[in-house]
Amino acid sequence: MIEVLLVEDNEALRRAMRAGLEATGRVRVVAEAATGDDAVAQALALEPAVVLMDVELEGSQLNGIQAAVAIRREIPRQPVVFYSVQDDDTYFRDFRESVILSHYAYVRKTNYLLPEMVVPLLRDAIDGRSFIDPEIEERVLEVRHKDATSPLALLEPNERQVAELLAQGLTNEQIAGRLGLRDGRAVSRTNGQIYTAWGLNETTTDEKVARTRAALIAHQGQLVMWDEAGVARVEDPRRPGQWVPLFET
Repeated sequence: MIEVLLVEDNEALRRAMRAGLEATGRVRVVAEAATGDDAVAQALALEPAVVLMDVELEGSQLNGIQAAVAIRREIPRQPVVFYSVQDDDTYFRDFRESVILSHYAYVRKTNYLLPEMVVPLLRDAIDGRSFIDPEIEERVLEVRHKDATSPLALLEPNERQVAELLAQGLTNEQIAGRLGLRDGRAVSRTNGQIYTAWGLNETTTDEKVARTRAALIAHQGQLVMWDEAGVARVEDPRRPGQWVPLFET
């Protein structure tokens, strides 16, 4: 009998899943949780054989991926099976950054609707194997590529924060206040590093122009280059190395 901690924020769905799993005769749900925080507390208290967890947990500080990371920090390689119907980059990014390597499965709920399909995933996770739904894996790789080619990947953490606030139109003093810095001079120095990383100090010595362009890059989430005529261009994702106008004229 597989002892399972079931984590699902929808009460009606949670009841139905419990009934379906226990009807197989191979699963006993030892506890339920509706939030990431509760999942962590229950897992640490009970140490179930495996955790079956929804990735999206509404009203929770921790999503399913984050909760699993917290659990596995205390119980290394705690088996966990994730399921989800969400297609938000956030979850795929959290999964990639979690570096969960074994004792897990991550599937789309729509591809694994029946309890009889879930039970083998639970057993495999307990046995140390790993499985990722091909559709999930494709999205994880897509997000990885997107992050690797993001202009923010060229910046250090504090520079990323400043760039994101630049894109919101804040002044140096306002950014300093938001980040708890002593004054706007630190922001001004950080701006210079951002301009260098994004090649903006090579085409203009006007700080106002560089600042405007940096804000646009941060807002677009992709590098932009300006030609001698001032036309903004971005790389064509279908033709790497080819730069096309960002705006139609």
